[in-house]
Amino acid sequence: MVSKDKLIIFDTTLRDGEQSPGASMTLEEKVTIALALERLKVDVIEAGFPISSPGDFEAVKAVAQSIKESTVCALARCVEADIQRAAEALLPSNNKRIHIFIATSPIHMEKKLRMQPQEVLERAVRSIKMARKYTDNIEFSPEDAGRSENDFLCKIIEAVIEAGATTINIPDTVGYNLPEQFGKRMKYLIENISNADKAIFSTHCHNDLGLAVANSLSGVLNGARQIECTINGLGERAGNASLEEIVMAIRTRQDIFPCDTRIQSNQLVACSKLVSAVTGFAVQPNKAIVGINAFAHESGIHQDGVLKNRETYEIMRAEDVGWNTNRMVLGKHSGRNAFKSRLESLGYPFRSEEDLNRLFENFKVLADKKHEIYDEDLIGLFKNSNKKEADKITIQNIHIKSRLGHPAQINVVLGVHGVEKEASSEGNGPIDAAFKAIEKIIHSGAHLQFFSLNAIHEGVEAQGTAKIRLEKQGKIAHGQGVDTDIVYASIKAYVNALNELF
Repeated sequence: MVSKDKLIIFDTTLRDGEQSPGASMTLEEKVTIALALERLKVDVIEAGFPISSPGDFEAVKAVAQSIKESTVCALARCVEADIQRAAEALLPSNNKRIHIFIATSPIHMEKKLRMQPQEVLERAVRSIKMARKYTDNIEFSPEDAGRSENDFLCKIIEAVIEAGATTINIPDTVGYNLPEQFGKRMKYLIENISNADKAIFSTHCHNDLGLAVANSLSGVLNGARQIECTINGLGERAGNASLEEIVMAIRTRQDIFPCDTRIQSNQLVACSKLVSAVTGFAVQPNKAIVGINAFAHESGIHQDGVLKNRETYEIMRAEDVGWNTNRMVLGKHSGRNAFKSRLESLGYPFRSEEDLNRLFENFKVLADKKHEIYDEDLIGLFKNSNKKEADKITIQNIHIKSRLGHPAQINVVLGVHGVEKEASSEGNGPIDAAFKAIEKIIHSGAHLQFFSLNAIHEGVEAQGTAKIRLEKQGKIAHGQGVDTDIVYASIKAYVNALNELF
């Protein structure tokens, strides 16, 4: 047996993934996902960008307090205040990393930074030395390396390794590179940087041309031993390299790759569903590995082949990535222990018996509506019911009238600080009418920036999950609602966002 190198999986779902429009997460949601990533055995969890906001600082700190095995990482620019803030957020962690970046491409240095290359190099070196005061685990990223000049990359990377950087990340920030081009760049850098052997080289590829996974794998074949990626390929613009695709490509093609990960692949589907439920971003059915059709066969020829020998049309087992292993059917006859055990195994612990009793009652109500309760339903129940304080705005009643060819009409009754208020409105469908009626009561003046509505499980009995983002005078509020009635789910999400806004 030839000894395989370890490939480090660096997950940035909580940082780069959250930059997807509409994908912002609460502190509690970030901790829940971080714990799921730790169960997945992700090596490094990039928890956020602490200087960017007080909320991000607190989230990184909370993740640092909660995670025991994985390394917790915080992002910082080559700015003293950024580095100090990152170090402060990471204080609770015994296994921390500071990730420092600065742009190195000609267009970024000239147009964005307005700095000369030598200034960029000197600032990078100063920042690495400063970060070393807080931890020996330092990562450096030359932003837009995919469009940077090789000679300058070699010069700045050599200098930051000398200053103490232990991981060098090569980002294809705008998803511009092709796989052969990216692989050649990785190989060139490793071969031409005199102290390259003192650091681990990494990839961070964006998916603007649909090549993030291919570019990342090409980087690995040319010497990279860390990949930065996200669950479901979440990320700004077209997203990042997909963790589940990366892991299974390497594991399935061990005849090609000289390395392997420590990822517990049977947790991939559960983690994918959790991130989808938290963000409201549905996974496309034909998504590799975690899409519901990833292991489905409809063609008669394919079905016949699989029945005779699975390997005729399947290059990996569905069970190995988590399909058929986390389907727990609960119903109206299920008891509290089964209900509690399943939610806890999904990463949703109860703070008190009161929380458990309240949520179990909601579970029973849902079970009367649905024949079977799935993991996604339980996650939806937990998220929709887990409130820390009484809402200022509550839904008292709704009445909908909708006929084909006519505007929808709705009457909404809300409780506003304990006082019932009522309004009616028409709209292009009941959801539009409902939002207009709510605004007649609240007069929020908020702008609806994002609205998504998805089923959280297949089938006509599926619950709908609605996610909303409102903005008012620069303040952003997120709301989520879950119900078997998609109109009611949407109203819940809108009211939930209003409560956060006010």
